[in-house]
This record gives sequence, C-alpha cells and structure tokens, in this order.
Amino acid sequence: MSGSYDDSVGVEVSSDSFWEVGNYKRTVKRIDDGHRLCNDLMNCIHERARIEKVYAQQLTEWAKRWKQLVEKGPQYGTVERAWCAFMSEAEKVSELHLEVKGSLMNEDFEKIKNWQKEAFHKQMMGGFKETKEAEDGFRKAQKPWAKKLKEVEAAKKAYHAACKEEKLAISRETNSKADPALNPEQLKKLQDKVERSKQDVLKTKEKYEKSLKELDNATPQYMENMEQVFEQCQQFEEKRLRFFREVLLEVQKHLDMSNVASYKNIYRELEQNIKAADAVEDLRWFRANQGPGMSMNWPQFEEWSADLNRTLSRREKKKASDGVTLTGINQTGDQVSQPNKHSSLSVQSNTVQSVQSSYNPFEDEEDTGSTVSEKEDNKIKNVSSYEKNQSYPTEWSDEESNNPFSSTDANGDTNPFDEDTPPAMEVRVRALYDYEGQEQDELSFKAGDELTKMENEDEQGWCKGRLDNGQVGLYPANYVEPIQ
Repeated sequence: MSGSYDDSVGVEVSSDSFWEVGNYKRTVKRIDDGHRLCNDLMNCIHERARIEKVYAQQLTEWAKRWKQLVEKGPQYGTVERAWCAFMSEAEKVSELHLEVKGSLMNEDFEKIKNWQKEAFHKQMMGGFKETKEAEDGFRKAQKPWAKKLKEVEAAKKAYHAACKEEKLAISRETNSKADPALNPEQLKKLQDKVERSKQDVLKTKEKYEKSLKELDNATPQYMENMEQVFEQCQQFEEKRLRFFREVLLEVQKHLDMSNVASYKNIYRELEQNIKAADAVEDLRWFRANQGPGMSMNWPQFEEWSADLNRTLSRREKKKASDGVTLTGINQTGDQVSQPNKHSSLSVQSNTVQSVQSSYNPFEDEEDTGSTVSEKEDNKIKNVSSYEKNQSYPTEWSDEESNNPFSSTDANGDTNPFDEDTPPAMEVRVRALYDYEGQEQDELSFKAGDELTKMENEDEQGWCKGRLDNGQVGLYPANYVEPIQ
C-alpha cells in the first residue's frame, strides 16, 4: 500500500491495489487534478488566442508595408494589381484570425471558466467540497474493514511469535537431553515450557483464523461501499471528460478555416487576380505612357519678340509658373489609357518630370541662363529605388561612363536608369546613438562611429551616407551630428 489509514497505524503495506487501506486517495486526488486541468486548458487556449492576435497584427503590418512599397515601386499595370492582391489577401486573412481569437476567448475560454466554477466549490478552509465528500465517503466505507484488518495483523503477529517461541523451546529441550550436567528439575522446566508454547500456538492460531474469517465476512460489504463511493467519483470525472471533449471540438471548429466560405473566397479571388495579369496589356500601356507612344513638344521656330529684354529658353519658360500642363497631345494608335497615377499630365515645377520636360540637353549653358546651382535645386533629393516616377538623366554623352548600354551595365554591375546627378558636398558626421539597419539599404553603426554624409536630409528625415568600410546606405538624420 502506498498510504495508510489513520486508525491503522502499524499495518504493513503489502500491495498497490485500490483495495488496500488508503489507496483510495489517488481517486480523490483526481478531483483536484480535474480543477487544475481546467486551468491548464484555459491557459492553452489563451496562448493560442494570443498567437492568433499576433499573427493577425503581423499580417496587417506586412500588407501595409508592402502595399506602399509596391505602389511606389517600378511595377505597373495588371501585374502590379496581382501583386497587391496578396496584400489584400493578408488583410482579409488577418480579419479572420482576429475572429478566431475572439471566438477562442469569448466562447471557449469563458465556457471552461464557467463550467469550472459550477463543478468545483471552494471551501472556507481550503480545498474543494467535492474532494472532501469523496474523502469522507471512502474513509467511512473503509473504516470497519480497516479495523478488522488491523485485528488480523495483530493476531497474525501473535501467532507467528508463538510459533517462534515453540520452536525455540523444543530446541532447548533437545539440547538439554544430551547434557549430563543438567538435573532432572531443570529438564522438567524445559519440558513444561515446550508444552505451554504448544498451547499458545494453538490459541493464537485459533484467534488468528477467527479474525481472518471475520475480515473475510466483512470484505463483500467493504467492497460494495467502496464501489459506491468510487462510482460517484467516476460519474463526476465522466462529466469533466465529456465536457473537455465538447470544448475541444468547439476549439477545432473555430481553428479550422477550411470550411469557412469567406476563407475559400479569399483565395478564389486571389487566384482570379493573379490570372488576370496580362503581360501584353502591360507592355502596351508602358509603350503608350512611358515609351515611344508618348506625345512630344518638338522644337518649333519661335519669332523674336521686341517685348522681351532677352531671349528666354524653353527651360526658363517652364520655370515661369509653378505648374506645367502639356497641351496639344495627340494619342497614337498604340496608346492605351489606364487609370493609374503614371498617366498624370499635370506636374509641378519642383518635380523631376518638370525638369525633364523643360530641359533640352542640346542647348548651350549661355543660352539657358541657368546656373549649376539652379539645376541642383530642381532635382529631388534622395530618390528611393522604389519611386515609380524616378527621374533619369537626359544629357547625352559618348563617354563610356555615361553610356546606358555599356558593357558594365550589360553585366548587371550598374543600373542604366540610375540618376546621373553630380554628388553633393560630403560632410563628416558622428553617430550620437546606436542604430541597427532594418532594411538592406540601411546602414548600421554604434554611438561614436564616424561616417560621411553624402546627401542632405529628405522629407522623411533620412540621409544617405557612407561608412569607412565603403558601405553606402540610408540612416536617420537625427542620429548623427556634424564633426566640428
């Protein structure tokens, strides 16, 4: 027996059977375990709900970030819409996972909490009412049988002691017969002791057999009473097991989105958007809006006007107003209009497009009247590699470094569409704080490190710089200070 009954001190443990005195405590402990398992299941569901929430938030953040990158990036047309469909899918799936989180917490978690409160009743002195009732029931059923078992053990002990004493007396009597020095009186005493030992053996044996018979007679009633209390515990445990099965099935239904109609529609719609991507349509649009299909204000003869003090170049005419609207645009047969931000015809003078449309690379610097500093002011600073309307150099040169079709570009070492702008004045700066680059085009440095600022701060508060190891990238402008 693994335990002992309070009224049966001294009873030896003989086996691990339920019927042994005190072994009912494992059944009683199962009630306390049931309460703890309810807490464990609630914690399990709570952690899963937290995972669903975090995953939904990550999907939303990912969709928002990449939607902006794709919209600002160089991709266009139907493939762009197909790409953005992935972000729409993430947003919709995020909403579904938030619904799963809500179902887990508002339905499953609360259901277990309420059932636990109804099934287990705490006592003022600690523990649960159900545990005490089971303990008292087993104790009451086992007490009479345990008392008789104690008597049996005592009778057995007495009988075994009498047998041992009888064997010892017989051995002494046998040895005394072989001893000539022993007088008849001493021999008589040994013989009397042997006789008394035999009588004690008979008496203790009879008492032992009687107590054992009484125990056997009490065993059926003992088993019936114990079975009755055990069955009550079984019924209580059966309710818990069936409830757990019911809750787990509800959790499974909430987690399984394969049968949710809206979930299937998300991926059906995503597939349709991807299949709707048309390379021929996109190429036709790009030709019409970014290629040879675009209209052009070709140079025309302009009569000298006496009203003007000097001849204004086409560039200065474009600078005269804040906005420039292209007129006299004739659509060609291949030009296809698409509702996209690329097809806007009205642009601002401080954008790269106005510089391109107003600047003739074949005019002389004396005729334009513009200085180098004026040209620098008209260029957008820190143009991201993801900008759709990124400007490209229009100056023509036969030098190898400015040839967009040079062998270097063919090998993929440089981008022929990168800006060919003169470098800004470089300034040495020192890092005020540690910074870990979050993207591939960002720099990482420690407080106190020195680097070179290559471009001034843009509207988003970023600067372009170069580390001493030659790495070039972006960094927050407010993380550094100029070196005096």
